[in-house]
Amino acid sequence: MKKNDDLVNEDIRFNEVLLIDDQGVQVGVISSREAQKMAYEKNLDLVCVAPQAKPPVCKIIDYGKYRFEAQKKAKEAKKNQKIQDVKEIRLSPVIDVNDINTKLKNARKFLDKGDKLKISMRFRGRQMTHTDIGMKIMERFVSEVEDIAVVEREAKLEGNNIFMYIAPKKK
Repeated sequence: MKKNDDLVNEDIRFNEVLLIDDQGVQVGVISSREAQKMAYEKNLDLVCVAPQAKPPVCKIIDYGKYRFEAQKKAKEAKKNQKIQDVKEIRLSPVIDVNDINTKLKNARKFLDKGDKLKISMRFRGRQMTHTDIGMKIMERFVSEVEDIAVVEREAKLEGNNIFMYIAPKKK
């Protein structure tokens, strides 16, 4: 039930500790055995809250309640995190106007949600001789979404693909 990184009661092996009692009052530097005795008299636990301090800081508290509060804080912090996905949009060097408009609409939707975008374009066969057309399509794509997005990595030809990364603008 106890986490391995918490020092509680008999696990505390320091000679002297700075003790804070259950009311939050600093008692002072005393031996750890004496601090444990005080905790047992109050039917509470002695928990080391700052083992790296000189001397280590220990509190007399209810360990179960302490763990519950720590788990609650960790859960709240995790809930407030923003998870950012990387969505991929694939283009073609022979893409039509309506197709690119559909891709732009999806890109705007992803950027509004806060996701990053990986724009990719694959060249097949003889299309490799016209990579300049692909670069123009990429530039047009960026110009259409530049009001809500910023280019994280410029369009770059790698093998027979062009990749570009776009992120939403900070609000």
